[in-house]
Amino acid sequence: MGCFSEEKLRFCIDRGGTFTDVYAEIPGQPDGRVLKLLSVDPANYDDAPVEGIRRILEEYTGEKIPRTSKIPTDKIQWIRMGTTVATNALLERKGERIALCVTQGFKDLLQIGNQARPNIFDLTVSKPSNLYEEVIEVDERVRLVLEDKECEDPSSVSCGVSGELVRVVKPLDEEALKSSLTQLLEQGISCLAVALMHSYTYPDHEIAVEKLALGLGFKHVSLSSALTPMIRVVPRGLTASVDAHLTPVIKEYLSGFISRFDEGLGKVNVLFMQSDGGLAPENRFSGHKAVLSGPAGGVVGYSQTLFEHETDKPLIGFDMGGTSTDVSRYAGSYEQVLETQIAGAIIQAPQLDINTVAAGGGSKLKFQFGAFQVGPESVGAHPGPVCYRKGGELSVTDANLILGFVIPHYFPSIFGPKEDQPLDIKATREEFEKLAEQINSFKRSQDPLSKDMTVEEIALGFVSVANETMCRPIRQLTEMKGHETKNHALACFGGAGPQHACAIARSLGMKEVLIHRFCGILSAYGMGLADVVEEAQEPYSAVYGPESIMEASRREALLLKQVNQKLQGQGFKEENTTTETYLNLRYEGTDTAIMVKRQITEDGSVSDYATEFVKLFQQEYGFKLQDRKILICDVRVRGIGVTNILKPRTLERALNIPKVEGYDKVYFGNGWHETPLFKLENLGYGHAIAGPAIIMNGNSTVIVEPNCKSIITKYGNIKIEIESALSTVKAAENVADVVQLSIFNHRFMGIAEQMGRTLQRTSISTNIKERLDFSCALFGPDGGLVANAPHVPVHLGAMSSTVRWQLNYWGDNLHEGDVLVTNHPCSGGSHLPDITVITPVFDNGELVFFVASRGHHAEIGGITPGSMPPFSKSIWEEGAAIKAFKLVDRGVFQEEGIIKLLQFPYSDESAQKIPATRRLQDNLSDLRAQVAANQRGISLIKELIEQYGLDTVQAYMSYVQLNAEGAVREMLKSVAARVSPQSAKLGESNCITVEEEDYMDDGSVIHLKLTIDPHKGEAVFDFNGTSPEVYGNWNAPEAVTAAAVIYCIRCLVDIDIPLNQGCLAPVKIHIPEGSLLSPSDKAAVVGGNVLTSQRITDVVLTAFQACACSQGCMNNLTFGNDSFGYYETIGGGSGAGPSWDGTSGVQCHMTNTRMTDPEIFEQRYPVLLHKFGLRENSGGLGFHRGGDGLVREIEFVGPVIVSILSERRVHAPRGLNGGKNGACGANYLITKDRGRIYLGGKNTVEVNAGDVLQILTPGGGGWGSL
Repeated sequence: MGCFSEEKLRFCIDRGGTFTDVYAEIPGQPDGRVLKLLSVDPANYDDAPVEGIRRILEEYTGEKIPRTSKIPTDKIQWIRMGTTVATNALLERKGERIALCVTQGFKDLLQIGNQARPNIFDLTVSKPSNLYEEVIEVDERVRLVLEDKECEDPSSVSCGVSGELVRVVKPLDEEALKSSLTQLLEQGISCLAVALMHSYTYPDHEIAVEKLALGLGFKHVSLSSALTPMIRVVPRGLTASVDAHLTPVIKEYLSGFISRFDEGLGKVNVLFMQSDGGLAPENRFSGHKAVLSGPAGGVVGYSQTLFEHETDKPLIGFDMGGTSTDVSRYAGSYEQVLETQIAGAIIQAPQLDINTVAAGGGSKLKFQFGAFQVGPESVGAHPGPVCYRKGGELSVTDANLILGFVIPHYFPSIFGPKEDQPLDIKATREEFEKLAEQINSFKRSQDPLSKDMTVEEIALGFVSVANETMCRPIRQLTEMKGHETKNHALACFGGAGPQHACAIARSLGMKEVLIHRFCGILSAYGMGLADVVEEAQEPYSAVYGPESIMEASRREALLLKQVNQKLQGQGFKEENTTTETYLNLRYEGTDTAIMVKRQITEDGSVSDYATEFVKLFQQEYGFKLQDRKILICDVRVRGIGVTNILKPRTLERALNIPKVEGYDKVYFGNGWHETPLFKLENLGYGHAIAGPAIIMNGNSTVIVEPNCKSIITKYGNIKIEIESALSTVKAAENVADVVQLSIFNHRFMGIAEQMGRTLQRTSISTNIKERLDFSCALFGPDGGLVANAPHVPVHLGAMSSTVRWQLNYWGDNLHEGDVLVTNHPCSGGSHLPDITVITPVFDNGELVFFVASRGHHAEIGGITPGSMPPFSKSIWEEGAAIKAFKLVDRGVFQEEGIIKLLQFPYSDESAQKIPATRRLQDNLSDLRAQVAANQRGISLIKELIEQYGLDTVQAYMSYVQLNAEGAVREMLKSVAARVSPQSAKLGESNCITVEEEDYMDDGSVIHLKLTIDPHKGEAVFDFNGTSPEVYGNWNAPEAVTAAAVIYCIRCLVDIDIPLNQGCLAPVKIHIPEGSLLSPSDKAAVVGGNVLTSQRITDVVLTAFQACACSQGCMNNLTFGNDSFGYYETIGGGSGAGPSWDGTSGVQCHMTNTRMTDPEIFEQRYPVLLHKFGLRENSGGLGFHRGGDGLVREIEFVGPVIVSILSERRVHAPRGLNGGKNGACGANYLITKDRGRIYLGGKNTVEVNAGDVLQILTPGGGGWGSL
């Protein structure tokens, strides 16, 4: 593999969705040959990669090669290819028909996933479809043995691959399985995905299923244990499904590709790019490793040609295409992830960390509610942008054409009926002129004296908003890993990227842009720079220590032998191979594992894995856990066959001045510029070109903006030096600039999102780090909400009342360096586990903003472990209640004071001692994480103030609120027109009034009188008639009602507006004091946040006739003892709507937290999960059917205290417009002697080993009569 003939051709190919790029190294031609073809062109050829090879061979040999004949291979040395065949098949669900084999009781497990819904404001709860058609429940069961006393019968216990002890509870029933598999074959399904419980450590049953299936005639079987032998059955099962769905399609394509060559292809080295950036031969190229094949080539391309060749800075890869943009990072080694979600499917396999943003050249341009909107919808390839002459819609490409960033006479003339016309700039300008009329009409309605915007100003505005849309994920990618974005260089490639590079780099504070000379085909070129990679991995579960390290080393040696044999089988000699070894490590009690590579120190010694893990953990999460065990999860090795094929060509230093090919008009911020145009092929090393300038690089247009300078490097690449420019944005007196309004919306929301990422990164508890039960927001100096990242709906908008309460309480006693903490319902809190940390932001001594983070602490004290007692009657029974406390006082962390508040909660009336928090150190760690998240927000706000000035930032703080207010007013006007006349009545001034009510299970009522003014776009939510405070814990503080109302409003506004105080400006909420929605400060409220909030939501959405009732409950389950505690919320059915069926087994409305994976659940806790699946036929019938609830059956293997806090056990989720009600939920305890006990909706019970808890969650209501 190390020696290559100089007399043969080498092909690098990227078969993309639209175009296929070919780069060929040809003997005697130092520059290589570049060819771009349509990926699908059946009128001219069957396969684009084959056609590209055929054309180039014809050119090289001068001999005609008919398309009907096989391609001669005597002149081909090697072929390397990346392909989107797998990606497209996954996106379009056009892979092989497959069935799924799972352990009995888990038929619906992959459909349920982690329960979370993709978009919390989408009432339709749209989820990607399943990849499998049928499911076979395999009669088998394996469980982990957690305690020594379980080993009394050693005959039934064996040691798994991971070192964990396992017991086969139920052997595999092969006869029953054989019958089921035969039926599948009769249905025409011959591919299988297999995912059995704990197969990562006990694969025997999966192997037996494979043997049986192949013997019966199945053509492909994907075993989860063989593909990704890691704990967590859901991602492992989804990976097996992806592999079974895609691998046959890939094999068929590769077989067809190879069949087009003559018999000599066996002597040609043919390799395919995998998602991890490594190459694999055809027989080891499988579906689950092929989904990022093309983008991986781009990452290899820029990293291997630019890093340390053109810059020493870490690189941000920016690959902007037609419908999306891929963002990645490289700082000397490939950044990989072991799990990612693509097209709704979770894939668990090593892959490059590539983040895809729904913004590209085809992103739609819209003007809505006084703001510019770019994407996320795309115009697609057909009809495409307006300029494509197919009757499309305005897109970013059209805006670039108007500005001169795209030059028609340098763009292929492939448009029009005969596909021979250029881009249509006339039609594009006409569409922009129509849009200009709409925009300028709106501006004059806001300010009669405002100046009209020109078409060019509008186009530039849209491009600026698109750039900010793409900057947000770049900031997140770097900042969430603890890196400063501005310290990177931007490596830009892809068709559209170089047009935006300067503006994006400047916005991110970067000083350097690098554009490869093959930027238009860099993914193809990267194929020739990649190495051949073989991987092997196996689970190993142990506490890190001397003995376990010895065992891990033994396993590493065996795995290394495997990968080396595979590389040697491909012709690699020992001197051309390198190996890497990894341990997947995590701290005990956390789910955050890090794949740690063994490092070789400068003196040649091997560094300690644990030391490296602690360093990496602290770098990524900002802290380390003292006195916490480190656990080994997996052993992994990676063998690399080094190829060193493509070598960069250096240029001679140019002695002449750069040749100007012509001048074109380009529009920049200060008007039109006669801009010189250069061709890269006519430029040489050392040429420096000051902006503004255009450099044509093949079909790619590189825009060098004013105040930037481009330099041609010795490798023929373009380096652009960015001169940072101070912002010229100034706030107008009364009205917002419509472009800057959109940009500030992005910036404010980006700050809240980055705060959330910091909190997730630096927190320790499962609730915050893994279940994502937190929210972050920023507020104006009056406490009004500016931006709330969409984390947990029940927190939305609710923190504003918390901030305002603290502002009133502390008054002038707030200083720089202060941080406030509170959780009391009477001071704007929701329930006690939700602790809010608030930090005032000062600028030159003036209070200018607040930032706040709210996180659910799993333990805060109170009468039951988990601080969610079903029977609490007073607030002090629920744990520590903090109205106002300075957690940090002028920069000093008040640890003693907060410990006292957490350790000594007590009753004001009886002084009865209430149990303190059971996890004090976790509380303190998470509070510090919340302080860190706020500090991150402050830094970003100060950056914004430094960039734009305080007056401008605060002006746009008000403008974004006015913008959201306008959007809500328009929504209320349109909703008023849709509200059914049967349920509404006209009042004064033609106001529409609707009354709705629903019941809690104890009979208490939530009554709403909704009045909408269709002229002003205002609404009054009057809850008079609601029951008084209850002697229980489902009282809901006023902040919870506000959160429910703002959530419903945001769901009804069908565009992506920022969530801020403006949403509530046209809304008045009347809550009768002393009701269960405005209880006294002594009332118990823990259930109000998780139960009553759901009922309020149902009542509001029913009043708007938006959808039927959803499950109306969070089904809160806690169990534990003195040594541990566990908390989860369980999904159910969502309500159907006017045009959609409800979704089954999903978190609804006011929560969106994730479910613990079943294997993790059984590994960490003394439980055996018998069943987790859909509760069939529990959704209400109707023209559109309600979603089904869930069934969860948990057997306890030791005595624990179990608490359930649930609703909708008496009053069913209602259907709407003739739809039937969903089924009520139910909770049962099945005791060891098989007695079945009904627990009601709220209960605490001591269970014994062998007892089974069965929870049936409610279904959603149906819509419309059948």
